[in-house]
Amino acid sequence: MIRILRGLAHKYFSDEEAVILFLLILAGVVFVILFGSMLAPAIASIIIAFILQGLVTKLNKMGVPELVAIIGVFFVFLGVLIGFLFGLLPLIWTQVTSLAGEAPRIFREMQSYLEVLPQQYPTLISMEGINTIYNQVTTEAGRMTQWLVSFSLASIPDLVALLIYMVLVPILVFFFLKDRRVLLESMSRMLPSQRPMMVRIWHEVNLQCANYVRGKAVEILIVGGVTYVSFKLLGMPYAALLSLMVGLSVVIPYIGAAVVTLPVAMIALFAFGWGSEFIWVMVAYGVIQALDGNVLVPVLFSEVNNLHPVAIIVAVLFFGGIWGLWGVFFAIPLATMLKAIFAAWPVNKAHSAVTKEP
Repeated sequence: MIRILRGLAHKYFSDEEAVILFLLILAGVVFVILFGSMLAPAIASIIIAFILQGLVTKLNKMGVPELVAIIGVFFVFLGVLIGFLFGLLPLIWTQVTSLAGEAPRIFREMQSYLEVLPQQYPTLISMEGINTIYNQVTTEAGRMTQWLVSFSLASIPDLVALLIYMVLVPILVFFFLKDRRVLLESMSRMLPSQRPMMVRIWHEVNLQCANYVRGKAVEILIVGGVTYVSFKLLGMPYAALLSLMVGLSVVIPYIGAAVVTLPVAMIALFAFGWGSEFIWVMVAYGVIQALDGNVLVPVLFSEVNNLHPVAIIVAVLFFGGIWGLWGVFFAIPLATMLKAIFAAWPVNKAHSAVTKEP
């Protein structure tokens, strides 16, 4: 065992720079685990600034001065944030509360649909199983409705913290964009003066993660926007809420689309019944999912190394277990970053050649 560990250390950590990078990554993970919730606004600001930096760079290449590009991009971000807080968020909250109010009627209709299934498929479905599923669903829905009703004075501290974050995050985003070079130079002073491997890994990570994160932001906006317009034209209720869910579902490939299909189908069924309108809604939703997977994703992520579906599921389970919802949201970028690091990590080829000899 000791011999194996010594061989792995000689193969992957023979370079002093690799040891320093490993310790930095380990310290960063421990720091985020211990202080991630406390520094959530700063971490969110870094991610947002990282996304917006791509647009600043493109404007610089078009001849726009850097400060002007930063201010312009920042005001675009500020406009989107204000539009979300005062336009989309109240609409979504209204639709959530309305859906909670209609939950009893929806569950009565669902019960009528479910009660027919044992008669049609007596060998596959039993009435006891239907009652068990119905009771579980109604219990969870009752808890959610109770939470929505109680969301009042008890949530004022959380609302105050959210308002503080809404003030802090834009300020931090602006300074991260404006003083990006100063901050990076300050961090580079703590690293070895000669760091070719770190520079190579940084370029690889920056290429992969930047393209992925920025591409996902654009994909969320396009898929969510097209879904909202399509559902509104088809008369689908709760279009804003469902389009937000569909847009966010692209963050987790395969899993997200499978999970969000159920509420879309249920609400369409309860709104229109087994009619042509239900079919048109599901066809439109299927077309959006197909165009996203076969057209939009290849265009946006042509320069990104695709992850295997197994790697995606493992990343969602692992990072979600460590950081909860934030871990699920950033599981794919983190997995992409790890893949880029492993691809650029130095390997002692002389040691590999020796171990392969008979």
